[in-house]
Amino acid sequence: MKNWIRPEIAALSAYHVPAPGDWIKLDAMENPYQWPEELQQEWLKSLPDAEINRYPDPAARELVAELHKVMEVPEGFEIVLGNGSDELIQLLMMTVAKPGRTILAPEPTFVMYKMIAQFVGMEFVGVPLDVDFELDLDAMVAAIEQHQPAVVFLAYPNNPTGNLFDRAAIEKILSMAPGFVVVDEAYHVFAEESFMGALPHYENLLVMRTVSKMGLAGLRLGLMAGAAHWINEVNKVRLPYNINVLTQHAATFILRHAEVLEVQAAILRSEREQLLQQLSLLKGVVKVYPSKANFVLIRVADGSADRLFEALKEGGVLIKNLSPAGGVLADCLRVTVSTPQENHQLMDALRTRL
Repeated sequence: MKNWIRPEIAALSAYHVPAPGDWIKLDAMENPYQWPEELQQEWLKSLPDAEINRYPDPAARELVAELHKVMEVPEGFEIVLGNGSDELIQLLMMTVAKPGRTILAPEPTFVMYKMIAQFVGMEFVGVPLDVDFELDLDAMVAAIEQHQPAVVFLAYPNNPTGNLFDRAAIEKILSMAPGFVVVDEAYHVFAEESFMGALPHYENLLVMRTVSKMGLAGLRLGLMAGAAHWINEVNKVRLPYNINVLTQHAATFILRHAEVLEVQAAILRSEREQLLQQLSLLKGVVKVYPSKANFVLIRVADGSADRLFEALKEGGVLIKNLSPAGGVLADCLRVTVSTPQENHQLMDALRTRL
């Protein structure tokens, strides 16, 4: 029976998400804040309006209208919704997939670009970032000219490094890439920089956003914005009813109170700056990388990342150990910015275990 499994799939390992256990969970870039009690009660009272006995609106019209406003999608441009950003990446790759075509992205970056390329049978070309995790523009241009990728993915800010790539470099890539350029703005609420407004200026630009980092990770909702004719093509491979009734209802409700989510994001931006400063003072931390996301990447002394990761778990704090990936991420750990209390507990745990 195993002969029926595609060899490239059999060679993969499933994406691993650790069970949360009883740790302080600082490994997944989640917003730690719930909605205010009054807003939760208002939402609960609205739930009978969600007709879970019916199929969801396949076009999610109310939700799409709210997203157009909140995400400031330019007039005349359309969006397609996905079950998180992962589904949108998959939909776009399915739309362009053809033998011999490639997907290109700088590395290290969001692992799903490469994984989904493998899922759909496309070649993935990774272009190494420079020593400071910035775009190597000359290498990117050379790789694009050589491989003529169907899609270039640029995470903005980048995950797992947290930095915003140089805008002029991205504009250069947009101007010369033969296929689509996807600017993935999953962490937009923390970066406050965007290419959404540039959609009218680049025929090949697509912008992705998610509500996950805004405090709605459990809803699994992402969007891709672009020219209507491109979005219509991607919509053809989207399975009907991919955004369920409860997700549509809850997301539409909270987006009408988007100011609540912005207050939370502002708190986390402030906490990020404090955490960056505190981490930079720790003995044993070799480097703290600048971040415009809701996480911080740090490099620790040679060979100490695995030990420190396990020691923090024993101390009740779960972060992300990137060191097993090797290469430029060897000895690197990633920590999510959280509440003042959880950030304090993280710092205490690091001070006693470094």
